[in-house]
Amino acid sequence: MTASTPETPKIPETPGSPFTAPATDERLERVAAALKEKNVDVEILDDAAAARARVKELVPEGAAVFTVASETLRLSGIDEDINDSGRYDSVKARGTAMDRATQMAEIWRMLACPDVVVGSVSAVTETGSLVAASASGSQLPAYAGAAPRVILVVGAQKVVPDLDTALRRIDEHCVPLEDERARKVYGVPSALNRLLVLNAEPHPGRCTVLLLREAIGF
Repeated sequence: MTASTPETPKIPETPGSPFTAPATDERLERVAAALKEKNVDVEILDDAAAARARVKELVPEGAAVFTVASETLRLSGIDEDINDSGRYDSVKARGTAMDRATQMAEIWRMLACPDVVVGSVSAVTETGSLVAASASGSQLPAYAGAAPRVILVVGAQKVVPDLDTALRRIDEHCVPLEDERARKVYGVPSALNRLLVLNAEPHPGRCTVLLLREAIGF
């Protein structure tokens, strides 16, 4: 008897706006081509369920995996698959069990250099730049180069023409939504404290972007 696969949680619809409307296939193909020119592997997938299945194929069983705080990962079920399935060495679970007063330096080292970091970004430009925003910066060292493998799941609504629009998307759209989420989940406000722009990948094969045709996350 085989275990049933958990259903992907239903993704709530968001009202249309310049920052929530999914990009067309033509724009997705343009983004994919620009990223590939910069040594980023890209797969255009239909939806979050396809991304969830693909992440399972890409991440080796038993790998030390850090899933960043991401609505994309939560809504898709990817966060649950990695941290609750027992298939992987969950960096998040290990860090939660450690004493932040005495082991914070060790926690940061684990977050910075897992075998695989799985997350998302706040915007991706048609010129091939990935833009990540963070309050704590916990995911940024792994994204920037410390983790040997990076997998980013990116909804179609995050496509923007250029870096100026990416920064405006973060400031006007992402930060208010993340602040609301942080107040509900953690009881504290969020803030745009750190930004990382990935303009190219020096090491071919290190970074894979799963670019979805549907909108998901902030």
